Amino acid sequence: MTLSVTPIELRRALPTRLIDGGRRLLARFPVSLTQLALRVALAAPFWRSGLTKWDGFLHLSDSAVYLFSEEFRLHLFGAELAMPAPHLMAFLSACGEIAFPVLLVMGLGTRFAALGLLLMTAIIQLTIPDGWANFHLPWAAMALAILTHGPGRLSLDELVARRFGS
Repeated sequence: MTLSVTPIELRRALPTRLIDGGRRLLARFPVSLTQLALRVALAAPFWRSGLTKWDGFLHLSDSAVYLFSEEFRLHLFGAELAMPAPHLMAFLSACGEIAFPVLLVMGLGTRFAALGLLLMTAIIQLTIPDGWANFHLPWAAMALAILTHGPGRLSLDELVARRFGS
């Protein structure tokens, strides 16, 4: 008894084999590198924004204070409301945009940093509602992935957990 494969069956089998081979290849890719890439990708835009808010150590730039005092408005329930405590909000935003990305890239307090950036993303969404599809949704998705899957092996959190057995 011999089995023969027709050219039509071979053409149908080839895409399936290619897809299965690609899937096996991707399954071998280290998840920890994907988690590191997510952390860096989320950190980068916040870090760049944070750098523009400082004129020196713990000295906010005039433009950051101006934005929070005069330009930024919260869009709530169809109304535009002034930012509460604009100087404090500018300072907290500037601190978060520097500290959270550093923590994310190092993988230290990673879930806390991702939660902080997720909350900042929500406030940014309330301030600039038109940015949802291009910016805020991807940031929120990355933060949620980091929150749920953690920092991965390439992180200080993992090193601390191994060292102290947590």
